[in-house]
Amino acid sequence: MTDIVFSAEVAQALAAGRAVVALESTIFSNLGLPAPANAEALKLCKQAVDDQGATPAVAAILDGRPHLGLTPDQEKRVLQGKRKVAERDLPVARAQKWDVGVTTVSATVALAHAAGISVFATGGIGGVHRGSELTGDISADLDAIASHPVITVSAGAKAFLDLPRTLEYLETAGVPVLGWQHDWFPAFYTRSSGLPIPHRVEDEQTVCAVLRYRTRPSTGVLLTVPIPEADEIPAERITAVLTAALTASTTAGITGPAVTPYVLAQIEKQTDGESIPANLALARNNATIAARIAVALTSGQRDVIDQPASQRP
Repeated sequence: MTDIVFSAEVAQALAAGRAVVALESTIFSNLGLPAPANAEALKLCKQAVDDQGATPAVAAILDGRPHLGLTPDQEKRVLQGKRKVAERDLPVARAQKWDVGVTTVSATVALAHAAGISVFATGGIGGVHRGSELTGDISADLDAIASHPVITVSAGAKAFLDLPRTLEYLETAGVPVLGWQHDWFPAFYTRSSGLPIPHRVEDEQTVCAVLRYRTRPSTGVLLTVPIPEADEIPAERITAVLTAALTASTTAGITGPAVTPYVLAQIEKQTDGESIPANLALARNNATIAARIAVALTSGQRDVIDQPASQRP
């Protein structure tokens, strides 16, 4: 993918071997968060990456070309974006010269890999949907994470998914799933889904080493970071809201990619907007941790990462 358009800042950082963090753009569009929260999320995530000494690279399709890093005018277009681009849609969006396409996890991971960016931050990944044994509805995010050597940093998977089956899928695909200083798989709005995380990690160096020691050249790593405790929505409250939202989506006949934005809108409505501050907090937190890992990958800490495990401090 040689025609990626880089912002000046991202191009300079990549040329100099400095840390870069890819960011998806769906979360910053009206499909992710309503205005003005989407603009606030963009500002917070970019600042979080900057604060850690890395360069943010927001992904999007603009005028049929993939971009990593956007100008202020391009960001305004993304904020109003209404057309999702998953990895499968990238060639179509380019061939048909889509005006604005906001990238999902799968598309952003693919673009990051093509650009040589090894760390990506998002809110929550897609996964295996409830009832998938009948519908076959499994997010392309999982296959993308399994197919590109990129560290994806998220607050687990969307809480309305079938989380046990999502973890099973990742295990089958050979994706290392890590918990950032935490023992439980997060459920987006809540710090724990009640499912134990396969592997707990305490620092950036270990996350980088897991990527380096992967047994399949194409496989990525999923690092799950729980939402900050102060911003968590109590599990019993969000469970009731999720159940109502899923029932409403079924009644309305919502299927496929339309499920996520529909359910998120229902959650916002049923929590009287409480879900929006939670979204902002976890997105910013994920961006912060992702930037720390990106810096570790590109700094002198690589000497530590490259040491045999027995010699690491």
